[in-house]
Amino acid sequence: MAKKRRSCEGIRASAVVLLALVIIQSLSLLGACSPETSSFRNGPRSFNNKGEFKISPRVKLYMNRDRPEVVMSNGLVQVTVSRPGGGVTGIKYKGIDNLLDYKNKVERRGYWDVIWNEPRDPTGSYDVLKATKFRVVKLDEDQVELSFTRKWNFSHRGSLVPLNVDMRYIMRRGVSGFYFYAIMEREEGWPDVYMDQIRAVFKLREDKFRYMALSDHKQKLMALNEDRVRGQTLDYREAVLLTNPTDQRLKGEVDDKYQYSSENKDNRVHGWISHNPRVGFWMITPSDEFRTCGPIKQELTSHAGPTVLSMFSSTHYAGREIDTYYAKGQPWKKVLGPAFVYLNSVSSHENPRALWEDAKQQMLREVESWPYDFPRSKDFPKSHQRGRVSGQLQVHDRYVNEKPMSEKSAYVGLAAPGDAGSWQAETRGYQFWTKTDEEGHFAIENVREGDYNLYAWVPGFVGDYKYGFNITVRAGSKINLGTVVFEPPRNGPTLWEIGVPDRSAAEFFVPDPYTKYKNPVFTGPSDKFRQYGLWERYADFYPKDDLLYTIGVSNYTRDWFFAHVNRKVGNNTFQPTTRQIIFQLEDVSNKGNYTLQLALSAATFSNLRVRLNFNSRQRNMRPLFSTGTIGRDNAIARHGIHGLYRFYSINVPSYLLNRGNNTIYLTQSRNNGPFQGVMYDYIRFEGPPNSNEGS
Repeated sequence: MAKKRRSCEGIRASAVVLLALVIIQSLSLLGACSPETSSFRNGPRSFNNKGEFKISPRVKLYMNRDRPEVVMSNGLVQVTVSRPGGGVTGIKYKGIDNLLDYKNKVERRGYWDVIWNEPRDPTGSYDVLKATKFRVVKLDEDQVELSFTRKWNFSHRGSLVPLNVDMRYIMRRGVSGFYFYAIMEREEGWPDVYMDQIRAVFKLREDKFRYMALSDHKQKLMALNEDRVRGQTLDYREAVLLTNPTDQRLKGEVDDKYQYSSENKDNRVHGWISHNPRVGFWMITPSDEFRTCGPIKQELTSHAGPTVLSMFSSTHYAGREIDTYYAKGQPWKKVLGPAFVYLNSVSSHENPRALWEDAKQQMLREVESWPYDFPRSKDFPKSHQRGRVSGQLQVHDRYVNEKPMSEKSAYVGLAAPGDAGSWQAETRGYQFWTKTDEEGHFAIENVREGDYNLYAWVPGFVGDYKYGFNITVRAGSKINLGTVVFEPPRNGPTLWEIGVPDRSAAEFFVPDPYTKYKNPVFTGPSDKFRQYGLWERYADFYPKDDLLYTIGVSNYTRDWFFAHVNRKVGNNTFQPTTRQIIFQLEDVSNKGNYTLQLALSAATFSNLRVRLNFNSRQRNMRPLFSTGTIGRDNAIARHGIHGLYRFYSINVPSYLLNRGNNTIYLTQSRNNGPFQGVMYDYIRFEGPPNSNEGS
């Protein structure tokens, strides 16, 4: 009798399994959940907004010999990829046949591209990466991973960037979107090459996606391409004044993609919202390890088009001072990504802002899941194949405190071996960054195997820290460095200072923009610098005479113009400008020299010259210090409050100083255009070592 009961139970269990499979198959064929319910889904089993339990359809792959494409579907979203090219040509979701701009050529809807050139040909080439081979890496009911590859050989020289490329796409069961990444490789002996930009691009439908969201307060209705064509191009082609837009609410605004740039550390999620139907398209980047130049490197995000970018490497806000040169004797391989295209929806009765709020929550889930355990490439290590580096950072500035101090919110990172601060120009390897806690402790998790230097910089202190030894990380490593001490540059006590040492000019005076150029998104004090045309405002405040700053009287938040720019004096004519810092010394010590500590947050084809206590008859006198021509970051034109960080410790002989009045003159001497100039981070004047002056 018991045996018969067990047999019946087995039959019933088999029937349940069979019924479940039938349900899954039916859901797969139906394609998606009802468009009238919110779709915030991630996982094989989930609840809808009514609390109803649902089993997610299995993943499917469709190929038709007569069509050069492959289709991935999981019942929530359907993605079409060209075969063997590897470009995303269609994304079907919530009743919209294609979220991408179907009017664009198929190879310009969702694609990877590289801007490159060989040294022998300085003209940049633009390579939209098109694969020549396709294969299915994994296919089961829970996941599909596709690979699209292109191998380079010398017959391609001059026409294709010398790279082997493997573009991957992943669709998972129950996940509303898809993942993508690429493995890029150069073999030894290949031609020298510059690779100035590597990115993935998605072009969305203009008739659907009009509203862009980058953060809680950076959200707005955006211009159409035709609005830009009808508009007035300003000082460079990316900046357009909207004179007759389709939506008159945008009239008088400036549209410029660089206004929407973001630092790597803050660039986790951005995208677009369609109001009919209410659908969101989001780019989620859960890690910075594959990005370049550290946590505060600025990159493009989304912009009018509508365009969604995933930037992996570029010279934006840096120029070729970052290392984009790949020599023939240096083999190279790097995994870029994975990043995640996330799709969500709400009903027509719900607030579309809920799409942004949900995208933020999804971003947090993706960050928590990093490193992913599902990519199939052997070049992407899982968590157990990585290591950990920890320790405690202290700062010892003997003129601030006799003993080392623990500093919270210091940036600590691992990057390729190099000089202190070299991480901000490093593009080839991986970087891993974190911030210290209240007691200066740090833990850098999930570090790939390799050789690194430990770097750090501390807001409130000038200079860069580098740990004295290379660090080799292996799978499973748990390296504790103990206490490491950063001694920031310091020669003597502070006599006076201007600004805050934080690698940014944000604390200085940023003027209101011209009304005719105003962008309503950037009206707050924290990002007013993103407004167009602020460089021209200097001449409004200082039409003839330049900026004078008196120590003890002036206030840098209102009296120190954020950018040291040229003065426009006529049609395409610009005049160098000189700032004066006026200060008093009750006495001049003969115990040693003084020091001017000068930190710059940006520079563009500039030459900053420093003079002390000279008059107009001494104008041709050799300056105390000159930077020479520096900088290519173009941060002034591109609305960045910083570019690359530069620090100078300038020796000031005591015999050049006066008891009583003294003046330091800062001249930016190059005047070929409106965008040449520097931004200051911080200036400090120090007394001689061991003197009792100052603090």
